[in-house]
Amino acid sequence: MNKLLFAALAAVIAPLGGPAHAQETVDIGRIRDGDITVVQKLLYPKEGRTELGLHLGVMPFDAYLTTPNAQLSFGQHFSERLGLSVVAGGGYGLKTGVYRQLESPTYGVAPYAYRYLGSALAGLEWSPIYAKLNLNGARVIHFDVYFTGRIGASVEQSVIPQGGMAFGPTASPGLGSRFFLGSGSALKLELRDDLLIERRSLTESWEFKQNANVVLGIVLLSGGGRS
Repeated sequence: MNKLLFAALAAVIAPLGGPAHAQETVDIGRIRDGDITVVQKLLYPKEGRTELGLHLGVMPFDAYLTTPNAQLSFGQHFSERLGLSVVAGGGYGLKTGVYRQLESPTYGVAPYAYRYLGSALAGLEWSPIYAKLNLNGARVIHFDVYFTGRIGASVEQSVIPQGGMAFGPTASPGLGSRFFLGSGSALKLELRDDLLIERRSLTESWEFKQNANVVLGIVLLSGGGRS
């Protein structure tokens, strides 16, 4: 009787102690692109928010003048992607080594250059990209990338004393990014290119001018249900 009992138990236990069998593959069929959705909550939304900023910039690409400048900005975000952008500021073009060398007694030629004094621009800002960056595994940085197009006016002054002032309509395309410091502030970096046509009294002619400006500043965001 005992032998029969042990034989029955062995027959039951043997399959459980054997090697595991791979699970059978289940065919779930084909997944369409429309069936895949990703839901991501924006940690720092912009829609409905007002933006105020203070920025410092430099125009470093002119052979004759380097122009430090300061800018004030205002923005109103209609949605996460589209917003109003207003920028006003001023600066002063400083002679480069090339200019000083040309006006020295060795050459005696003062280049006919105009320095940036100020501008006021308004337009639209389009932000198609919001992303996160893992910084060395220690911190996640949230940022956006935007394009902007503004129009307005600029005022400049001749480096040659008798050259007078120049005023011109200005179109200003730009590219920039906000690096969010928190729900109410961000570090803003922008590269913009002011394209202007100005009337110069010394030559009594209209001249084309390009002022490429690299700007970095702090912006404060308010409204939109978040502070």
